[in-house]
Amino acid sequence: MKKLRVAHKMRDTDILEVLELVDFKMTKAELNAIFQKENHKNYQECGDQLLRNFLNGLIIHLRGPMPKKEDKPAPKKNFTKPHPGRK
Repeated sequence: MKKLRVAHKMRDTDILEVLELVDFKMTKAELNAIFQKENHKNYQECGDQLLRNFLNGLIIHLRGPMPKKEDKPAPKKNFTKPHPGRK
C-alpha cells in the first residue's frame, strides 16, 4: 500500500477520496495506522478488504466509472458458411 501511495503521489485525503468512490468508509486515524512502522504501537496491517477496495476505487479514479450495460445484448450473427456437401 505504501508503494502505491508513493507511486501515485497521493496524500491521506486523496486515498480517503478514492476509498469513498467504492463506498468504503475509513477515518484518517485508521489510515495513518496502516502507514506506521511495524514496531509502532498503533500499527495496523493492511488487510485484503482495504487493498481490494482501494484498487477498485483507484480504477474508478483513473478511468472513470464503468459505462452501463444494455438491458439485452444483441444476438450474435453466425458468419460461417454451410459445408457444400451437407444440407
